[in-house]
Amino acid sequence: MTQSKRFYTIPYFLWIALFVIAPVILIIYQSFFDINGQFTLSNYQQYLTSGTYLSMTFNSLFYALLITLFTLVISYPTAYFLTKLKHKQLWLMLIILPTWINLLLKAYAFIGIFSIHGGINNFLDTIGIGTQQLLFTNFSFLTVATYIEIPFMILPIFNALEEINPSLVFASRDLGASNFETFRRVILPLSLNGVKSGVQAVFIPSLSLFMLTRLIGGNRVITLGTAIEQHFLVTQNWGMGSTIGVVLIIAMFVIMMLTGEKKKKGAKKK
Repeated sequence: MTQSKRFYTIPYFLWIALFVIAPVILIIYQSFFDINGQFTLSNYQQYLTSGTYLSMTFNSLFYALLITLFTLVISYPTAYFLTKLKHKQLWLMLIILPTWINLLLKAYAFIGIFSIHGGINNFLDTIGIGTQQLLFTNFSFLTVATYIEIPFMILPIFNALEEINPSLVFASRDLGASNFETFRRVILPLSLNGVKSGVQAVFIPSLSLFMLTRLIGGNRVITLGTAIEQHFLVTQNWGMGSTIGVVLIIAMFVIMMLTGEKKKKGAKKK
């Protein structure tokens, strides 16, 4: 039986090796070569000493943090409310349904919504406010990015809330705790693992956004994802683009370590 299980894990390990480990190794390897194909450490030196790249790094972290924060503020109450509904699985499916639509199609849809002659400006013009420049702004970029990431935050929080034993909530109320105290001392701590998983699922992809920064933000929002795209497709400086990719990989590992589930000291090993 053990040999059979090992046999079925072969495709999994092949997939991980070919499409996860190998690309990461290639990116790290390529980061040590300049645009002329010469081995060098100047890429890392340039990244660490350039104000432009450091500014891009700050922008990436700042906007990823804002997107994650806005997504969490919207998603947690939504997930909590979904657990109270009768047909919660149906409503959850309707929330996840937009993730089946191609990201590019959703971006172009929002271009139409935020444009000068779009739906929002038509409404503002009708109520007398007049048309506003909504597209190619930080507001439009954050709005669209938050909308796209919301399902990835709701799903793990919803699952964590669903796994909470209802008897714990009943026991808290029987002991005289108010609804707020029950939420603060029972529900919220037990759902933190779902929150951490949601933060990983939103913050990490938000670090490397480049399509939305171009189509919705109009390149006013410059992130490391935008820089990688420019180096690989425009300047052909694959070494510098790989160096920025290595920095993003390191940042993603740091986020995963910070938001990962920590094992309690003294826990017995099975």
